[in-house]
Amino acid sequence: MEHPENDSQYTGLTVNSGVAQPPSVNPYMRRAKRKPLPSASELVEGIIKGDTTQLARAVTLVESLVPAHQAIAQEVIEKCLPHSGRSRRIGITGVPGAGKSTSIDSFGMHVIGQGHRLAVLAIDPSSERTKGSILGDKTRMEKLSVQDAAFIRPSPSAGSLGGVARKTRETIVLCEAAGYDTIFVETVGVGQSETAVHSMVDFFLLIQLAGTGDELQGIKRGIMEMADGIVINKADGDNIQRAQLAQAQFRSALHLFPTPPSGWTPKVLTYSGYYELGIAEVWQMIDEYFDFVRKNGYFETRRRQQSRYWMFETIDEQLRRHFYDNPDIARMLEEKERLVLSNRLSSFIAARDILDHYFSEK
Repeated sequence: MEHPENDSQYTGLTVNSGVAQPPSVNPYMRRAKRKPLPSASELVEGIIKGDTTQLARAVTLVESLVPAHQAIAQEVIEKCLPHSGRSRRIGITGVPGAGKSTSIDSFGMHVIGQGHRLAVLAIDPSSERTKGSILGDKTRMEKLSVQDAAFIRPSPSAGSLGGVARKTRETIVLCEAAGYDTIFVETVGVGQSETAVHSMVDFFLLIQLAGTGDELQGIKRGIMEMADGIVINKADGDNIQRAQLAQAQFRSALHLFPTPPSGWTPKVLTYSGYYELGIAEVWQMIDEYFDFVRKNGYFETRRRQQSRYWMFETIDEQLRRHFYDNPDIARMLEEKERLVLSNRLSSFIAARDILDHYFSEK
């Protein structure tokens, strides 16, 4: 468009047309080609050889919701299953801020120093609104994250602890097939995740703090009954006496609970993950536990119980998915929801109608 200012009547006034705007995308940039999906055989071969790249790719497929990815992942898990089951699985839980990641860093370096290979599976809490997750646990494991003998994999909870628990269970199988003989599973630390993690580990470690107020707040019957060992972190400096007092309180509380099915009496120890004090003693307790449960046969009994538990959990999940993925059910849910919200139908009758329709199709 010609500017009127360039007309001859406006002597000495000129407006330049300017330069063409550059493209918003760099024309010299080459688009990266997406790598084709690896076959299940390639992944299994790499995993058994201890290739961490192939292991990480397989875990990504396990965590994916894409049906094609899930098909490959299940085939990989099935082929890796005969090579699994030879590790010590340790669950680590505690309230947020108890020092779980720092403790895992110290425990892990101790384990690697004994010649073991360690896999750390950290479940990171996700936002309920955005489903986003920072996945920052690895940054707090500064020493462990640079070790060749360690594999650290943070996973977002994405608001579904049951789904994450199943994927973590499957990831344990892959890590064991890759030759990792010690598995740490760190929980979200929000309450419900402890039960899920307890159902997939051999030893359940509860990390507590002292000097944070009412010590009895940490003595909760559910979590205390699940714990095979209790450790009080940050027992250093001026906090040593408070940690020892908390230790005595927890020991007294344990006497009120029935003897665990394993026959093992949980111990209460103090340590400092940051200053690495008492780490060897904590690990000695874990060694004593494994020796104890292997001798009395509880180790194998618990593994069999867990396998049975996950069979039923998988059935429940598949039934739930089949129900909600049914297009007829999806339409009925929308219709019944409108009726319930407008008070024209009760919640119980709506649920009964939907279930009756679902089962009538079978």
